[in-house]
Amino acid sequence: MTRFKAPAKNLYEAIYDSPLGEMLLVSNGDALTGVYFSRQKYCPDDDAQRRDGADVAVLNDTKRQLGEYFHEGRRAFTLALAPEGTPFQQQVWAQLCSIPFGETRSYGDLAHALGDANKSRAVGAANGRNPITIIVPCHRVIGADGTLTGYASGVERKLALLSLEGAALAAVDAATGTKRSAATARTRLSAPANLAFDF
Repeated sequence: MTRFKAPAKNLYEAIYDSPLGEMLLVSNGDALTGVYFSRQKYCPDDDAQRRDGADVAVLNDTKRQLGEYFHEGRRAFTLALAPEGTPFQQQVWAQLCSIPFGETRSYGDLAHALGDANKSRAVGAANGRNPITIIVPCHRVIGADGTLTGYASGVERKLALLSLEGAALAAVDAATGTKRSAATARTRLSAPANLAFDF
């Protein structure tokens, strides 16, 4: 189960080499505060004062769980989280954590779940500012028409993550006439056909 904690002053960092590129992991010592792909939109400043996190348990646990996600089929993360954001952003990020592995939701679905179907754009903005990519699964949010829309780490990575989870693969199977499972029946992805990834 994912828990949100209050932010602390000291920050620590570690690097994780994922199949989709290098990732910066940031912690306050007790909880994870950031997971960023290299050259990701809204990535923290390289000049930020962070200490080496080689001995920070949550950073080592994050590396291990990301490795299991990419290579061993991990479906959920069990890490203490402390993302910094507005109260509305916090609500959106908590809602993202409820989207199951291999499934997607639209921005409108999230707005409706938060009690105001008219806040799709605000949900999109909060989703784009998610500081803990993959673990707070903002990649599972797509357009109402099934398009991938944007992703702070790049649409190619978003497609790769959804493919890894089976969401994009379910859509491909439907295109060939194979019936999709009920768990992914809501997924219809549109992306360039020439993108392929190996994990």
